[in-house]
Amino acid sequence: MKIDSGTTAWMLAATALVLLMTPGLAFFYGGMTRAKSVLNMMMMSFVSIITVTIAWTIYGHAFAFGTNGNETLNKFIGGLKEIGLQSLVDTATKEDGTGMPSLVFSAFQLTFAIITVALISGAIADRAKFGAWVVFSVVWATIVYFPVAHWVWGGGWLTQLGIEDFAGGTVVHVNAGAAGLALALVLGKRSGWRKDPMRPHNLTLVLLGVGLLWFGWFGFNAGSELAVDGTAGLAFMNTQIATAVAAGAWILVEKIRDGHSTTLGVASGAVAGLVAITPACGFVDPWAAIVIGAIAGAVCAYAVGLKYKLGFDDSLDVVGVHLVGGALGAISLGFFAAYPFLDPQAEGLFYGGGLTQLGRQILGPVVVGVYSFVLAWIIGKIIDKTMGFRVTEEDEVTGIDITTHAETGYDLGSVHASGVSASVNGPVPSVAKKVDA
Repeated sequence: MKIDSGTTAWMLAATALVLLMTPGLAFFYGGMTRAKSVLNMMMMSFVSIITVTIAWTIYGHAFAFGTNGNETLNKFIGGLKEIGLQSLVDTATKEDGTGMPSLVFSAFQLTFAIITVALISGAIADRAKFGAWVVFSVVWATIVYFPVAHWVWGGGWLTQLGIEDFAGGTVVHVNAGAAGLALALVLGKRSGWRKDPMRPHNLTLVLLGVGLLWFGWFGFNAGSELAVDGTAGLAFMNTQIATAVAAGAWILVEKIRDGHSTTLGVASGAVAGLVAITPACGFVDPWAAIVIGAIAGAVCAYAVGLKYKLGFDDSLDVVGVHLVGGALGAISLGFFAAYPFLDPQAEGLFYGGGLTQLGRQILGPVVVGVYSFVLAWIIGKIIDKTMGFRVTEEDEVTGIDITTHAETGYDLGSVHASGVSASVNGPVPSVAKKVDA
């Protein structure tokens, strides 16, 4: 089949947009942490680009989108034919008729794997060993993300059941949220949690990060159509609608509950809307995007408080936003799906469909969530028992940036040997005189 230059150009752009989301996530997460661990938090996102890219190139694509000769085995994992991606170089276009080079499709899917792994890191901010995170990122991607991507998008058993997930509500967000919960339990609470203030240190970075995420998400969602057509346009518009509505719903909840609306709230609400519309964006009408966004913004605004009631320290609300928001979006298709592509008869309840599709849409997040949680907990426990997953309390109090990376995010002055802090432009004259005396 001849290469479609228009589709290829759009998918290259969409791939770049999705990759940009990971640095955006680094800003978003980095601003939400305390100043003493901002670099470590950002590094956890950036190193995910490195580890997942290598794993994807060697075997990840093959596991997620490859095929093997065993029909039963192929329901759960791909094959070995595409190991190293070399066979894709010789394939001019995908066999599905999109007119897109196979390597472009692989690159697009790689960026999804990268950000899924990076999302998990927010749940264990301020207290995880960097080397342990590197190991976890490779192992979890290998035995959790790649198989789950195959189940839902690669022709695996969840695809065969008829579960719909347009751009990753289950594959990405439920998957990452469940893993984040597991790691938060494995590592335990931060030192001083619920006693010391652990507010975001830089809300400017948070807003910059969510702006990049919002921008990149158009590639994430509209690009998942793998074509330049009306469905891509629908996904694009629904993404904008749900995100704006969710951001508004979150700050409205804040105003009613707390008496004020915050910048962190508008940023978190936007992410909740992006997460919730992801599985549904190409399947629902714009009016439904409004409903999904409103529900996600309001529900997630309350869900982030569950950690205080249930006693787990999810540092940056990965569970409340991604696990809850992703599940809401996936389940919403059981009510609002108007254009399902796996089964034309699988419309949502509001379009005359029955309970079958709703049951499928509940099953998907449950199965993936349980699988990811259990495997992430096991992986985390093994790493913790062997190389240790958590930094020492002393390093945690001092700050991971300086103890792990020998750097600080902000050079606000040096510390003299006498222990007297300097100002940005040098020692305060009166203090310096006193020291000299």
